[in-house]
Amino acid sequence: MTLPATTLPRRSKLPPGLLRPAVLLPWAIGVALVAYVFISGGYLVTVLGFAAIYAIFVTGLNFFMGYTGQVSFGQNAFAAIGGYTSAVLTTAYKWPVFAAMPVGIAAAGLLALAIGYPTLRLRGHYLAMATLALGLIVQEVAVQWDSITMGYTGISAIPALGAFGWELPNDRAQLAAMLAALALCLWISSRLKHSRLGHALAAIAGSEDAARALGIDVARYKLLAFVIAALYAAFSGSLFVHFVSFVSPEVFGLHMVVLGFTMLYVGGIGTVFGPLVGAFIISLLPETFRGFKEYQDLAYGAALIALLIYAPKGLSSLGRFFPNKFSGKREEDQA
Repeated sequence: MTLPATTLPRRSKLPPGLLRPAVLLPWAIGVALVAYVFISGGYLVTVLGFAAIYAIFVTGLNFFMGYTGQVSFGQNAFAAIGGYTSAVLTTAYKWPVFAAMPVGIAAAGLLALAIGYPTLRLRGHYLAMATLALGLIVQEVAVQWDSITMGYTGISAIPALGAFGWELPNDRAQLAAMLAALALCLWISSRLKHSRLGHALAAIAGSEDAARALGIDVARYKLLAFVIAALYAAFSGSLFVHFVSFVSPEVFGLHMVVLGFTMLYVGGIGTVFGPLVGAFIISLLPETFRGFKEYQDLAYGAALIALLIYAPKGLSSLGRFFPNKFSGKREEDQA
């Protein structure tokens, strides 16, 4: 039986669930927060700048861990290579910023290609330990090669972001540039996830043996994901040194790895916007609990535990539990 045309449901031109309050509210809060920071200025500009840098770093980590299902504790190594290369070229050799940054990113990509080819044949905790060793080795090189890196003294007076001899005039302008870079990185991540490459990585994350049986070159795709993650990390490291105008080995230590993992799992591993959510939440939580004074660390830890208990798949997954008033169904029922 054919239904009359007037009874057929009208197809929305927007993606399903896009107009749900559960989706719109977080974005509205985020836009309001960014606007407030730009108007008020001050210390929050620095906090938001660090959040944007870490969001780029975690987006790369998510590409390797979330999309491909692999484990890497060595992303800080590529951030260090990108940051130190850019810092040395702009201070010692007076290179312009936007000429030095691509060199650092390319150097990190080449190292990832050279290291990843033999390393990615390992699995599980063996791969995790190998990547952890990579991070420790690069940090030790940064400490010992003091003729180039200045050791623990660090490199200071690193020029701010700019091009053609012109630097961005203040922290707000640099923050705007980094937010634009973050938006571009997220767009690229989204496009890659929904491309043929992303589908192959999803198959590898599900089962390497099954992916291999389907004709997917598992080693090649894992190496490609590792290199892409390294490029993201190097880009974030370069942005960091030019935003802070200083770099030392402690910046790219194990603390960066732990913080990146925390942001990834709080935001939502394997999702496009999970790194963005996790980076901004984790960056702002210490400022939120600063009024607790000596109990600040306790409140911060309790908040993280609550997030992991009530949102085990990350904050970006909470929207699927809210009803869609346009369809009358929950997103998890539509899957």
